[in-house]
Amino acid sequence: MTHIPVHGGPDALGVPRFDFSTNSNACGPCPYALAAVQQADATRYPDPQYTAMKQQLAAFHGVAAQRIVLAASASEFIHRISAVHQRQRVYLPQHHYGDYLQAAQAWSLALSDAAQAQLLWACEPSSPLGQAHAGLPVLVDGLRADQQLVLDCAYAPLRLEGRASLDAAQRDRVWQMWTPNKALGLTGIRAAYAIAPLGADTAALQALCPSWPVGAHGVALLQAWCVSASQQWLAQSLVRLREWKARQLAVCKALGWECLPSDANFFCARPGGDDLPLRLQQLRACGIKLRDATSFGLPGYVRLGVLPPLAQDALVSAS
Repeated sequence: MTHIPVHGGPDALGVPRFDFSTNSNACGPCPYALAAVQQADATRYPDPQYTAMKQQLAAFHGVAAQRIVLAASASEFIHRISAVHQRQRVYLPQHHYGDYLQAAQAWSLALSDAAQAQLLWACEPSSPLGQAHAGLPVLVDGLRADQQLVLDCAYAPLRLEGRASLDAAQRDRVWQMWTPNKALGLTGIRAAYAIAPLGADTAALQALCPSWPVGAHGVALLQAWCVSASQQWLAQSLVRLREWKARQLAVCKALGWECLPSDANFFCARPGGDDLPLRLQQLRACGIKLRDATSFGLPGYVRLGVLPPLAQDALVSAS
């Protein structure tokens, strides 16, 4: 049976007017990143070694440039590192992004507990819950030489409360996968990168990488990500997102929905009543899209990205 990935965002009906189904920064797009993308020179190939961009990303994170591994997207990196570990064992969090499992199945990785796995996945803040990965420091401290842990940092820039579980030394022991397009509100630009563990051999991953994994627009996005103006804009957007989130939680609770705790710009909630798929279809017909969390292992729940008050009021009117 063909696997059909489940994602938020536009669908066969087009772009929802009020799209709660994605976790993109609703304050976006970042004007500095948007301008950089619009001005990108698409008439030429990027440098195939991405020398300047790798140096910028390395300086931004305070690591050596040789630790930067570029990817066409987070999903592409997920498949590529899974290919490196094909026919081995993989550990997945209880609730997780579906591409981890899809890649594991495609490359014949057997699901396993953390102790037996060679490839381990973690995400913090997690998806779909937006919470800390329970026991992550202990997991990292116990890594053996034959194990690699990938920390998905997609939502780290969109953390609204709490703090990261790992210190700098622990982060140096794991792969860190970064996808700035969410934080910058430009999810249509596909570009990502990973920071390799200190001293890791990246040859196998690099050998599987196609030429020019990141196009001119992706290069512009990643370079803009490192600019102080973009980071200042992001910091300001988090202030507004905290205000919107507090209001959105109050709105959902007033509707009688059970809301789960989250540190990020999204959260999961259980609407009251029966036949959730039908209710989601009815909302979609009204231009409102929510993400059914069943594919995350949370049947009966939806995941909602934080949106402005106008969208929240539309949800109330349609519910």
